[in-house]
Amino acid sequence: MPAVSKGDGMRGLAVFISDIRNCKSKEAEIKRINKELANIRSKFKGDKALDGYSKKKYVCKLLFIFLLGHDIDFGHMEAVNLLSSNKYTEKQIGYLFISVLVNSNSELIRLINNAIKNDLSSRNPTFMCLALHCIANVGSREMAEAFAGEIPRILVAGDTMDSVKQSAALCLLRLYKTSPDLVLMGEWTSRVVHLLNDQHMGVVTAAISLITCLSQKNPDEFKTCVSLAVSRLSRIVSSASTDLQDYTYYFVPAPWLSCKLLRLLQCYPPPEDGAVKGRLVECLETILNKAQEPPKSKKVQHSNAKNAILFEAISLIIHYDSEPNLLVRACNQLGQFLQHRETNLRYLALESMCTLASSEFSHEAVKTHIETVINALKTERDVSVRQRAADLLYAMCDRSNAKQIVAEMLSYLETADYSIREEMVLKVAILAEKYAVDYSWYVDTILNLIRIAGDYVSEEVWYRVIQIVINRDDVQGYAAKTVFEALQAPACHENMVKVGGYILGEFGNLIAGDPRSSPLVQFNLLHSKFHLCSVPTRALLLSAYIKFINLFPETKSTIQEVLRSDSQIRNSDVELQQRAVEYLKLSSIASTDVLATVLEEMPPFPERESSILAKLKKKKGPGAVSVNELEEGKREAGELNGGGERGGDSSAISTPSPSADLLGLRAGHPVTAAAPSAGSLLVDVFSETGFIHYGRLMLLIFLRTHERTITKPVPFLAVPACLSASHTLLSLALRFVCKNNGVLFENQLLQIGIKSEYRQNLGRIYLFYGNKTSVQFVTFTTTLNVQSKPVEPLIEGGAQVQQVINIECLTDFSDAPLLNIKFRYGGALQNLTLKLPVTINKFFQPTEMASHDFFQRWKQLSQPQQEAQKIFKASHAMDTEVLKAKLLGLGMALLENVDPNPENFVCAGVIQSKAQQVGSLLRLEPNAQAQMYRLTVRSSKDTVSKRLCELLAEQF
Repeated sequence: MPAVSKGDGMRGLAVFISDIRNCKSKEAEIKRINKELANIRSKFKGDKALDGYSKKKYVCKLLFIFLLGHDIDFGHMEAVNLLSSNKYTEKQIGYLFISVLVNSNSELIRLINNAIKNDLSSRNPTFMCLALHCIANVGSREMAEAFAGEIPRILVAGDTMDSVKQSAALCLLRLYKTSPDLVLMGEWTSRVVHLLNDQHMGVVTAAISLITCLSQKNPDEFKTCVSLAVSRLSRIVSSASTDLQDYTYYFVPAPWLSCKLLRLLQCYPPPEDGAVKGRLVECLETILNKAQEPPKSKKVQHSNAKNAILFEAISLIIHYDSEPNLLVRACNQLGQFLQHRETNLRYLALESMCTLASSEFSHEAVKTHIETVINALKTERDVSVRQRAADLLYAMCDRSNAKQIVAEMLSYLETADYSIREEMVLKVAILAEKYAVDYSWYVDTILNLIRIAGDYVSEEVWYRVIQIVINRDDVQGYAAKTVFEALQAPACHENMVKVGGYILGEFGNLIAGDPRSSPLVQFNLLHSKFHLCSVPTRALLLSAYIKFINLFPETKSTIQEVLRSDSQIRNSDVELQQRAVEYLKLSSIASTDVLATVLEEMPPFPERESSILAKLKKKKGPGAVSVNELEEGKREAGELNGGGERGGDSSAISTPSPSADLLGLRAGHPVTAAAPSAGSLLVDVFSETGFIHYGRLMLLIFLRTHERTITKPVPFLAVPACLSASHTLLSLALRFVCKNNGVLFENQLLQIGIKSEYRQNLGRIYLFYGNKTSVQFVTFTTTLNVQSKPVEPLIEGGAQVQQVINIECLTDFSDAPLLNIKFRYGGALQNLTLKLPVTINKFFQPTEMASHDFFQRWKQLSQPQQEAQKIFKASHAMDTEVLKAKLLGLGMALLENVDPNPENFVCAGVIQSKAQQVGSLLRLEPNAQAQMYRLTVRSSKDTVSKRLCELLAEQF
């Protein structure tokens, strides 16, 4: 940088800053600033031309005022004028002002670009660097368009000074990050790569940052950089600290450049050239050898620089995963760090060993450190290090040490930090399932898990243990016995009651021969927990009771007394009341054979990936669970599930419980299974209340089959009616739920187009009737069950007529208006009936909400009748943009950054009708892996929720 002359001190600026600092109050400061702004404005507008020094001084004052937090709306032109100065200090202040205060939309951007071009072509290195710094600081798309072609030329030019090359490389990197489509290397690619051979280490350091970024996006174009990077790394690693004296940091030669070279090599697979690969292996071995040498300095900067290179080298070794010797050496080196006094080193060592554990070459070497890792889990003070120790135990687990690791993790779980308990629970559940050879051990582990950390055992965990017990005949008796014993504890977690209710309801007969677990003892044990449980668990227990009547007829009178009690049939919760009434009626009127059919055992579940593994992947973020682990999870799920004898469509007709997942805190929804004798009715057997829906749908079939024998109506779930003959016409209308324009109907004679618009509770539809033939349509009439203007009775061949229909929404509705069309074609009468695509969502008024307001309103709409939920299989490809377009077409406001899970969609809107306004909230959860959706709609009116849910389920 040029020396600043004595006259450039800007005494006026120093006095102004001193005055500001001496102000006693905010008011005094504002008064002084306003006085100075008035003075500067008068100077700029005055007749007397200001010299460069004065402009620089006043622009500096404006910049200082802006940095104090005040708005500046003038002085920009004066700053631009400073760019044309030949004095460094004036040009520097001009560029500084522009970098800070001028935005990309400024009208002055063209003048600024011209000044920058002049400086770039001036060949003055100081001015060129100032211009490049300004481009990088602003970094706008306009800057990229203007200079993306010029900067690479400066970068590779032979006569460009080293300092300018450094600035050009970093400037180009900044533009590439903001506008990658505009920064095209093209012919400059090979010359940019060869900057790695530059004599100036600063140029190489700057260039490698640019090349690394470019290689990540276009690896094939820059693959020639591998050999050059290896060559440069070899020279640095083999050099003594005195060879690179200007770039040696505490006896470590060029540590920053070494780290960047190692990081660049991680963008590519191992070199194919044997000589290059051998040289790289030699470099890595040298780095590992140097790590064993005694330190040349006791200062922390020396060890930090040395360890930074070591960890990057180990990352490269792990990335290649092809050198067994290097992998084992890296593991041993990391093992030494596990007991290092520096916390950061222990953390990094555990983190790197997690990745090493997934390699077949180093997995056994990692396992040798199991005792050290277990000790770290128990004794580390820092919770983040303990979490990494738990991650490493999870990664190093296999069949040989699974029982030991699971036992240690369960032991630690009793005192674990609350922040990591849920993740620990998921890992224990996955390991117990994945490496279970003895399924009795698996059942014991999960029940112990519920006992120790019941509050953190998610539904996926107890869903999964029930799935496995149902699919494994050899473990059902043991599971029933174990859960019966667990329920005898005085304090029993609610999740244990859920598991107990489900398993005893299905397999309690397997232990009923023992007087200590007789049917009545089982029932009394479960019922003793009833009053302590939440509504969903009580609903599950009621279903277990009706199952008991089927399994143990001797308990029928006792259970009927419970179902008949006022606390059940007059329960304030409609779900419990309905179940009690239905089950009581079923037990009273059904014969033994019918009861056995309706309440038979759950069928085996189809083979599928463990939902626990999916939840852990979602919790830890992308890349946390390897592809191999997912595939192994799917493979072992088949073994645990028993092969899944009965597959079925994964879509479901389900009635969610009041505690259904509302805020995206759970992973994918559990898989459903087909009821064996329910025809095409598919049920969500793993909703909160599990086998309840299975029994209730079978009850429906029974009631509908035997309706003549029933004298008193029984409340039960509504089943969708069979599709009528007009299903095709109905599906035509459903295509317009999320759009307003298109072709409503078309055959070889007639085409009907529709265009509609809606505002609040009013709408207008334009129907276009097109004659596709060359013959007239005569006596053309349309009839609507709403008021409409008549249409022209004659449509010439090839002609089109229009009909306008005005609509007003008086109240919420479910049935669309029917349009009947009659006309004669060639003497033959044609008759057609269509449903107009007028659905309740057309009268939505979008409502924007903040995250807090959305969740507050969501919780207010918590009554069971206010919510409708549906789980269904995707009918189309799961494209995020298409989903957004459909949700916007629905008419609601699509709310961004509200749901904790970014893959989910939430919407809000108000349906406008003449009678009332109905607020509605929507949440759509796509599960790309299972190709399924869960749709939840909450409205202040129950009929609206159900109708919206039905409409939308057909759209995705």
